[in-house]
Amino acid sequence: MCPLNINTFPSTWKWCLKCPLPLSTLDAHPMDSDDILVYGLYIVAALLLLFIYNRYRFSELGAIPAIGPSGAISSWLGAVRFIKDAPTMVQEGYQKYKGGMFRVPLIDRWVVVLTGPQLIEELRKVPKDELSFDHAMRDLLQVKYTFGVDAQEYPYHTQVTRNHLSRNFQALFPDVYDEINHTFGAIIPLDQDGWTKVRIYPEITKAMCRVSNRIFVGLPLCRSPEFEALQQQFALQVVLRATLVNCFPKFAHPIIGRLLTNTPSSIRKCMTLLEPIVQERLQALDRSTDEWNAQPNDVITWLIDVSDNEHRNLQSICLRILVLNFASLHTSAQSFTHALLDLATNPQYCTPLREEASAVISQDGWTKTAMTKLVKMDSFLKESQRYNCTTLFPMMRKAMRQFVFSDGTVIPSGTHVVVASLPMHLDDEYFENASEFQPFRFSQLREDDGEDPKILLASTSASYIPFGYGPHACPGRFFASSVMKAMMAYLVLNYDIRLEKEGERPPDEWVMMNCSPNRKAEVMFRRRRLT
Repeated sequence: MCPLNINTFPSTWKWCLKCPLPLSTLDAHPMDSDDILVYGLYIVAALLLLFIYNRYRFSELGAIPAIGPSGAISSWLGAVRFIKDAPTMVQEGYQKYKGGMFRVPLIDRWVVVLTGPQLIEELRKVPKDELSFDHAMRDLLQVKYTFGVDAQEYPYHTQVTRNHLSRNFQALFPDVYDEINHTFGAIIPLDQDGWTKVRIYPEITKAMCRVSNRIFVGLPLCRSPEFEALQQQFALQVVLRATLVNCFPKFAHPIIGRLLTNTPSSIRKCMTLLEPIVQERLQALDRSTDEWNAQPNDVITWLIDVSDNEHRNLQSICLRILVLNFASLHTSAQSFTHALLDLATNPQYCTPLREEASAVISQDGWTKTAMTKLVKMDSFLKESQRYNCTTLFPMMRKAMRQFVFSDGTVIPSGTHVVVASLPMHLDDEYFENASEFQPFRFSQLREDDGEDPKILLASTSASYIPFGYGPHACPGRFFASSVMKAMMAYLVLNYDIRLEKEGERPPDEWVMMNCSPNRKAEVMFRRRRLT
């Protein structure tokens, strides 16, 4: 949205944005309750007109069909419906305008939704100075008030994810397995007989946090309850606060954003916990090359290694650790919880997954190489991501200036453009019998068509976009994929898994375009007696 400029308003609106009495008059005549009511009504009227004006600005999108009412005021009804029923609205738009585009209303803006691989391919190729991923994320996550723009303008943590993590993951995989073994051993004790009921989503979030931070910050901090709580709370609060800020017009964002932000507090807490580690590393770097080379091989060391002098300090490193946890924690935990619920709903698939894991690990051990050979496991997790979702819009861009698609559709500057994932993933045109959960769909394709890398869990294409697609696809998806396969392999090898009520998976929870597995869902585990 553009900054508020009163001179762009129709002249009949301007009076209600100005104080009707001079301040000296207010000082001389204190307001009684009637005055307060009148001024309250002025404020409400002004805000209402600002909201109407904000909707009015998007009249340039009139050529793009809308789902729900499209008037400046009536579209708010559609925005309220979208909060509660986004999947139905997006599915309706997909069925009506498949291969084209439509728009859906949010509280503060219209969003243009693209459908089909052809438009997705076109979107992928558009330069960032025309359709920007970074600016879309700034708006969606209100980066200025949640992370601070420094983390996005100097994203050296992304270089660490793309390069250092991939290059070192093979050597670090034993640490990952050790943390999986330790964490699940605490959640579901191996010395316990009989079935154990576990509320699965919070426990998987805890496990994902500990396993990721074994690589991010190492032992013993990755197991600290205080550190774990900080990372989980920060990641959740970013989403909640950004959502609240986006419910207000842009002119109010500085006020609302600063009232709601908890980032300075989170950074201070993170600095307290990380200070001994980071300061020791920085001192080692200053003392000698040999001493620096002997430092632990983890994300803290990598961040120090790639940062410039301005960002090579405790506060900057702590902010990047918070950002990396935000990026990896909840989406990975949600995806894995979906998969685990799919397995508990269909426990007959435990046996083939277990047999594959046993054979591969007997030969290659708990290594990253072994994870690449878990073909059925890879397929199961990929099918779960296709069949479920964590967001309807995994690809998002913001128009930095007017843009025209090849079909002639004009996207005005400032408009957000997204891609509808779930309707395409459940479309028979792209996936045979798409409405059915077929866990070995992709492993069968590998048998039929050979070792096509596009079939792998971490791969992306114009018709499969849980990780996004193109240059802004999730850079941590290879790490996340290996961790999820290792966690699932550990669980099927050590436990029997089912739901308490056979085949009755608790419904997912939707808020706007975001989907979470049921937070109260429980899964039954029973220790397997290994012979």
